[in-house]
Amino acid sequence: MKISFVGSGNVAWHLAQAFEDAGHWICEVYSRDTQKARQLASYLYDTNIQPDLNFSESEADLIVIAVSDDALESVIERIVLPEGVILVHTSGTRSLAEFQNLVEIYSDVYVHTGVFYPLQTFTKDLEMDYKELPFCIESKNELIENKLIQLAQSVSDHVSRMDSDERFILHVAAVFASNFTNYLLTVSQNMLEREQLNFDLLKPLIQTTIHKALLSNDPSLGQTGPARRGDWKTTNRHLEYLQETNEDWTEIYRLLTDKIRNFYISK
Repeated sequence: MKISFVGSGNVAWHLAQAFEDAGHWICEVYSRDTQKARQLASYLYDTNIQPDLNFSESEADLIVIAVSDDALESVIERIVLPEGVILVHTSGTRSLAEFQNLVEIYSDVYVHTGVFYPLQTFTKDLEMDYKELPFCIESKNELIENKLIQLAQSVSDHVSRMDSDERFILHVAAVFASNFTNYLLTVSQNMLEREQLNFDLLKPLIQTTIHKALLSNDPSLGQTGPARRGDWKTTNRHLEYLQETNEDWTEIYRLLTDKIRNFYISK
């Protein structure tokens, strides 16, 4: 396929290179920051820098809007599209119906719409095995949906049809699994740095914890620790330390301890 990108952030950075590696042509890249667009294009074979959002003369079969949810409507309001192009967003939470409605309001020509959601946390400099990257695909048009599925399958072995409600729930679960987990790791690092201890000491524990969760069909079976054991003497000592150290950490510790305790009492 001939593919163009609106956005040059982490998602566009990875998808553009994955598509090109799979044999597709990245025609154009547009970004509000032209320098970032040039940087992405420098990693691609024959990609033009799109100076504005006027894609009316684009040869692209598919235009991927890879911007933040907050910026999506602003982009659709200003973009000029070639008739018949496929336009997709990469959001986990914006529904296809909402997206299609915005396109119908602002576009002067008929275009096909869809969702091309890659379920992953992306960082530009972090290499990724795209064959293991899950893609969630949606379109009201079966022919367009099949084209998007074929595109995803050219990159990945994990491609699913998924409607907007299912994708939204998946995104909520992903926030717990990834974003909240990463924040807790950050708290752990800050705590150790405060006491001049090395965060590397925790890395084998973190790796084993995640490994156990991935091996099991039920991560709750791998739960350990004082809250799981009902070791309230230890948890109280932890809370005494935290109360003297950081109010936010105390609040998080107390909340999660109570939730773990209640979860296993109810099982």
